[in-house]
Amino acid sequence: SCQGSTMEVVLLQGMLLLLPLVALLLYWYNATFHYFCKMAFFNCWIVTMATLLSPFAALRGRSVENMKLLRAAILPLKHFYGIKMQVWGSEHLNIKEPYVIVCNHQASLDLLGMVEVIPDRCVPIAKKELMYMGTVGWACWLSGIIFINRHKREDAIDVISQTARIIRRENLRVLIFPEGTRNQEKSMLPFKRGAFHLAVQAQVPIFPIVISPYWDFFSSKDKKFTPGTCTIRILPKVETQGLSPKDVPELTETVRRAMADALAEMSANRCGEQRAEQPLLPRC
Repeated sequence: SCQGSTMEVVLLQGMLLLLPLVALLLYWYNATFHYFCKMAFFNCWIVTMATLLSPFAALRGRSVENMKLLRAAILPLKHFYGIKMQVWGSEHLNIKEPYVIVCNHQASLDLLGMVEVIPDRCVPIAKKELMYMGTVGWACWLSGIIFINRHKREDAIDVISQTARIIRRENLRVLIFPEGTRNQEKSMLPFKRGAFHLAVQAQVPIFPIVISPYWDFFSSKDKKFTPGTCTIRILPKVETQGLSPKDVPELTETVRRAMADALAEMSANRCGEQRAEQPLLPRC
């Protein structure tokens, strides 16, 4: 009986020793396991950094300056994942006046692109649900992120109106994902008009930003997450001076068309590069 118990302990210890090896083998040879490990690390990193930084941010109180802490915490992630960032047109953002940034939205990975280009005194507009995500929500609130209730139109309109009033007074830049939800398709979803109403009400320019498709290195659908290159293109500003609310639908469509054209061009260029590297690949 004593010998049997000893054998069970030895077997248990052996299995426990094998677990890290099995996990390592799965990480290297199973793409799905590899994907979930990387996503788990991504989420753990965000939660940990938010928890560690919140007390320091709280000393300053709710302030857009705390965005610098969040940005510094997220920037190193690209190195862990082997993602190379290429930014085109960053000189467009070198103006001191307030403005609105609109950007396409593909996945949580957009955070890496966002912190790569986000200028000083810039806050995103985020869904209100984020505010209730523990220390992450607390860190976002302390950083001055503006929360919007997407399910209540009147509340959303109020937030846009309030933001339009303070954007010039406090020299703020505001970043919005006008598609309203994540989209990993090759074309953009129809744009919601909130960002464009905001820019017109505040009479500030719009800067469209396009992040290239992730499909060659990341896909939540196919459970793929490998090293790769992400290109971010900042388009020239679109002026709103003299425009009124009746101009918003046309303004929205003009900006969407410019961003969709840029996305299509970036996709074609990326596909061409891949085919040059691997001529046997099927057509994109």
